[in-house]
Amino acid sequence: MTEGAKPPQRRWYEDACAAAHGLDLVGERWALLVMRELIFGPRRFGELRASLPGISANVLTQRLEGLEAAGILERRRLPPPANAPVYALTPWGLESEPVFQALGRWAARSPFHDPALPFSAASLLLSLRTMLDPARAAGIESRIGFRLEGQDYLARLSGGWIEIAAGPVEGADLLLEGAPRAIAAAIYGGQPWAALEAAGALRLSGDRALAGQLPSLFPLPPKAPPPATAD
Repeated sequence: MTEGAKPPQRRWYEDACAAAHGLDLVGERWALLVMRELIFGPRRFGELRASLPGISANVLTQRLEGLEAAGILERRRLPPPANAPVYALTPWGLESEPVFQALGRWAARSPFHDPALPFSAASLLLSLRTMLDPARAAGIESRIGFRLEGQDYLARLSGGWIEIAAGPVEGADLLLEGAPRAIAAAIYGGQPWAALEAAGALRLSGDRALAGQLPSLFPLPPKAPPPATAD
């Protein structure tokens, strides 16, 4: 594609506003969610489809092609022995994370937000980076492992910040294993860890006192008022 040419797209806003151009690039249904699933590392086509309930193979292919044409993601190949094709965000594509965080904080205030809907590993981990309260986390130095959907991630809490990356969890102070929605139910929904363990929804090992602190470190924003109803 020549410099300055538009990537393939059915409709454009024809508006010089950069926000409008951002919607040109990622405004089609599923595009942002495909990007969300790639924030924590490359994924195979099948992994992306499994993490996005409701998307068809045809639509996923279209979104991947469009995002690649826009320079937001790229195709790679895993090194041997896997040697499998994967999709990954480009460095510019990775710069989109603050957009997800701002949108997530804002939309979490919606009175219509339903936390019981499907929740992927990337959704959970991105929410932790979004909702962490630096003041509440100040002084906590710990490593938390997550084993989610067959992939390990290590979170490092330090200096009021949290860094999360795919990788080994050996030596973590706390290890949480289970469905992302179950872990979110404890951190955001007030469900006791012990009750979720007893129900077989998750497994917890390591520093249980640290686990008890987690819900206080990730407070959700207050809900916006619901729309007024007609008399």
